[in-house]
Amino acid sequence: MASAAPNAIAAFDKDNDGTLDLAEVKAAASNLFDKLNKDSDDTLDKKEVGGRLSKSAFKAGDPDNDGTLTKDEYLDIVEKLFKAADVDSDGTLDSKELHTKAGRALLRLIQ
Repeated sequence: MASAAPNAIAAFDKDNDGTLDLAEVKAAASNLFDKLNKDSDDTLDKKEVGGRLSKSAFKAGDPDNDGTLTKDEYLDIVEKLFKAADVDSDGTLDSKELHTKAGRALLRLIQ
């Protein structure tokens, strides 16, 4: 996992500032959502999400309790994790912030 943060920054840092902003993270998460959505029903069930989210995180991200995550619900989880990982509140995540618990959880949802 040590190389996950630099790899994510290299892959998704579109403005080449050495950090990830919320727009970059959401774009990456949206792309991953589309890849995980094998049945093309515009939702992810627990099987499609796999081990990327804990049961409790999946349930918390599923406010309508239908057992699936829409892209908006998925991106809401991503945004909450982004904000939790952004410990200096500068609107970007650097490699150090991506190594926090929230940062590691976020990485599972974007790559």
